[in-house]
Amino acid sequence: MSKAVKESVAESTGVFAGAFMGRYDHALDPKKRFTIPSEWRAVMGNPKFVYVMPDPKERCLNIIPQAEMEGRLAELRKNALFGPAQNRLLQIIGANSEMPALDVQGRIRISDKLLQFANLTTTVAMLGAVRMIKLWNPQALAPADKVDQASLAEALAQAGF
Repeated sequence: MSKAVKESVAESTGVFAGAFMGRYDHALDPKKRFTIPSEWRAVMGNPKFVYVMPDPKERCLNIIPQAEMEGRLAELRKNALFGPAQNRLLQIIGANSEMPALDVQGRIRISDKLLQFANLTTTVAMLGAVRMIKLWNPQALAPADKVDQASLAEALAQAGF
């Protein structure tokens, strides 16, 4: 998708156009940073930071772009500021998530707590998940050079493609 088309879609919908596709494996550097691919940074609009939270069902992390997360936050802001039930939920989400900055080279440093949760010690497998990026320990995944056609067929059918 061209830059002009992305900008046009963003202007008309309020959401940056694009999707996260593919897989990239990156080693953690000595400071435990890794680089988000430039293509994915472009999809996100070259942000200064991203939202990171543990997956609620699997031992991986989710990088959620600002546009995706802030759309959800806007809905939450419509509720009462001090509603006890909602405040408890938001406190749990906030305490277990973070907003790390990207440096000029697109590197990101996620806290030790979250890296440990996902067992990310030396290498990070970044999987495009259309709306977000999933961070996995590569050993928890099928080999990067194989296509799981059965899983793909099932996913496409369930998604209504």
